[in-house]
Amino acid sequence: MFRSNTCGELRLADAGKTVTLAGWVQRVRRMGGMTFVDLRDRYGITQVVFTGEHDAALTDAANRLGREFVIQVEGKVAERTSKNPNIPTGDIEIIADALRVLNPSEVPPFTIEDESDGGDDIRMRYRYLDLRRNPVRRNLELRHRMTMEVRRYLDSKGFLEIETPMLVGSTPEGARDFVVPSRMNPGQFYALPQSPQTLKQLLMVSGMDRYFQIVKCFRDEDLRADRQPEFTQIDCEMSFVEQDDIINLFEGMAKHLFKEIRGIELTEPFQRMPWADAMKYYGSDKPDLRFCMRFVELMDTLKGHGFSVFDNAEYIGGICAKGAAHYTRKQLDALTEFVKRPQIGAKGMVYARVEADGNVKSSVDKFYSQEVLRELAAKMEAEPGDLILILSGDDAMRTRKQLCELRLEMGRQLGLRDKDKFACLWVVDFPMFEWSDEEQRLMAMHHPFTHPKDEDIPMLDTDPAAVRADAYDMVINGVEVGGGSIRIHNSDLQAKMFEILGFTPEKAQEQFGFLMNAFKYGAPPHGGLAYGLDRWVSLFAGLDSIRDCIAFPKNNSGRDVMLDAPAELDQKQLDELNLEVVLPQPK
Repeated sequence: MFRSNTCGELRLADAGKTVTLAGWVQRVRRMGGMTFVDLRDRYGITQVVFTGEHDAALTDAANRLGREFVIQVEGKVAERTSKNPNIPTGDIEIIADALRVLNPSEVPPFTIEDESDGGDDIRMRYRYLDLRRNPVRRNLELRHRMTMEVRRYLDSKGFLEIETPMLVGSTPEGARDFVVPSRMNPGQFYALPQSPQTLKQLLMVSGMDRYFQIVKCFRDEDLRADRQPEFTQIDCEMSFVEQDDIINLFEGMAKHLFKEIRGIELTEPFQRMPWADAMKYYGSDKPDLRFCMRFVELMDTLKGHGFSVFDNAEYIGGICAKGAAHYTRKQLDALTEFVKRPQIGAKGMVYARVEADGNVKSSVDKFYSQEVLRELAAKMEAEPGDLILILSGDDAMRTRKQLCELRLEMGRQLGLRDKDKFACLWVVDFPMFEWSDEEQRLMAMHHPFTHPKDEDIPMLDTDPAAVRADAYDMVINGVEVGGGSIRIHNSDLQAKMFEILGFTPEKAQEQFGFLMNAFKYGAPPHGGLAYGLDRWVSLFAGLDSIRDCIAFPKNNSGRDVMLDAPAELDQKQLDELNLEVVLPQPK
């Protein structure tokens, strides 16, 4: 037996027991004729003591140990003289009687500590070492606990966990597919699924009325902090349901996770906000409601006073930062530079302070009387000590998005985006379609299988851009953690949807004939939702990126630097797949 106990379980009640431990050497400390070794496994750290008086040869062997050596130690549990209150095993130590080196280690390229000296690149290259660090290990343990709770909850609600294939057909809508060449079918390709969407709908047609799957999905898209080329969904579908049925059940799952994982009891129903309101008041379809700062439109108040920037604007909007009138000119200039960054794109920013006497001091004082500025403060519900920040532009949607970035930055600077505080809501009533400048046509905002709201169906023929969808996203702290919709279950309506999206009947039949044909055989009303497991875990772990809650993530270029993937194939493999690689010529 390699070990009788783990390095995290022994306590003072075990004093006097002879035990065997195995693990990694965290550090070695020599003090006179004694050597102290901190022995670590994923359960914790235990101090092991080698005394020269007890066994000089054994102590000499301990002195030759290096960081990350894998060793086995046998000895007796004793009460520590100098206790360590910072670790659960801090009251005890092991007086070693035997030492066995199971495997030596080279000096690791970075310290295996909570606060490592390794940068992101080197830690990703040696990810198997990074995973030994407590913060990363805890994230994976959290992920495990969450998946167990998800399965427990959904099982209690009658869901079946059913696997769907990883090799599927390519879909033209949405993000780019990762494609896989077929050796047995020359010139043809599988795609890795972006989502099991059509397959879970077919499961509804088959009578499996409550399905779920914790499933890998793949999208070949540019990466951000909350994106990876492969990610994990908690994918669910239900039959004989309406929108409220799905929202209520999965809001219940969210509350279950908050209670079981974070110990937070959420008793109030989650707020529901129409998409149009989210965009109007927050400039985002995933607003962070941990703080207010709702947008206020200021066209009536600020236009027509000779300030050409506002007079020529199509939209003027402001936010009120409570208690921020103390901001210095240097800080305000920095905010102006922030909104002028290329990724945000505003041309400038106007500010106004509400002073202790109620007067308003603005960066555009010469254009506005004190009466108008007081009217501005009243409209913003600003009080003495508050700071008003204003943006304008010739496109309302774009300017609101710029104002959204400013709002989030102010929330961050004022400490309003506390990671231990949670604001949950459903964003509902999304548009069915959005215009693509690149494609010069309407695109499905979610996907082409989303059901339009019943009262908007007549507008599919007259004004499809105005049609709203039976779609919903769950948003927590400004992060979309999941979303879904009621699905189309009628083949004629599905064909109409493909027509609006620019599919010929032949193309629709070629790509999705299997689904439309299935609808002709008694498809029930159905709908579903997919949660992003990686996003849930990172939210509960208080992370800024999903990368550290994934065992082996890709970097920002989509590369696995540990495995050196993607990589070129050798010519034999290319020949077997009937492939020829033609690289683009440098311009």
